[in-house]
Amino acid sequence: MEFITAHINYVLVAGGLLGLFIGGEALIRGAVALAEALKVPKLVIGLTIIGFGTSMPELLVALQSVQQGAPDVAVGNVVGSNIANVLLILGVGALLRPIATTARNVRREALIMLVVSGALTWLAWVGVLSQRDGLIMAGALVAYLLLVYLLEGRKGEEDIGPKVSLSPVVALIWMIAGLAALIAGADGLVRGATAIARDFGVSDAVIGLSLVAVGTSLPELTVTILSSIRRQNEMALGNVLGSNIFNILGILGITAAVHPLSIAPHFLHVDLPLMLAAAAWLSVVILRRKPIGRLAGLLFLLTYGGYMAWLVKGPALLGLH
Repeated sequence: MEFITAHINYVLVAGGLLGLFIGGEALIRGAVALAEALKVPKLVIGLTIIGFGTSMPELLVALQSVQQGAPDVAVGNVVGSNIANVLLILGVGALLRPIATTARNVRREALIMLVVSGALTWLAWVGVLSQRDGLIMAGALVAYLLLVYLLEGRKGEEDIGPKVSLSPVVALIWMIAGLAALIAGADGLVRGATAIARDFGVSDAVIGLSLVAVGTSLPELTVTILSSIRRQNEMALGNVLGSNIFNILGILGITAAVHPLSIAPHFLHVDLPLMLAAAAWLSVVILRRKPIGRLAGLLFLLTYGGYMAWLVKGPALLGLH
């Protein structure tokens, strides 16, 4: 019986990852097509619908985790996803093809990402994201989206990728189906990953920072690989910046607004500082308008590999998890 239960958990994880991947892709395609049909500027689509769409798995995993009494998975998922977005996702993208950093307004997005990353690290020292904090963070996200629309909405359209030719009704069906797959995938991933972690004596925080974080970053990885293949990898950079902003303000903000979110002290030792350092590292490169070349991509990946190795052994040795 235990053998069957263990294998069911692995099936849940695999099915959850597949559901997140397929659901995220369907949601993005449907949302972009619907926005095009409604004549919403493409730049606004890229910064809002695509950024939020690729962050939807993190939101669903966070809400599921809190409901199932595993807040460390929710926090670890967001922190781990932001680390993975910069070091893993952009590392892979830069290895495939150097990423230009001269796109319009990319410096503004980088600075916003750096500020919100610093704000989360500061709030984490309190130990709890209260419902008031969550509402403020969600409100800041709304203000950010309004600012983007007011500044960019009438400046003309930019090509953020190939058109998705679907009727509004079909696009809506894609969105609903994608959301359903995301919900099912998030539930399966959290249930299976948490059970496996506990069976092996691994903490919820570690599994959230590693497996769940990478799993929910699959939409960003998909966008990055496809963008590099299509020679449009500037879109991957914008997607990572937007996704990291959404993860902090939207995912943790909405989750904390629904239920106060405790932040365990062990996140302060390595995880949050690395997230902030990665954001600062990327921001410096962008502010200098230097392309993210293959060497930088390799350094990103090596840093991420070292972090994964630390997650396996470091916390146990230091007694943090």
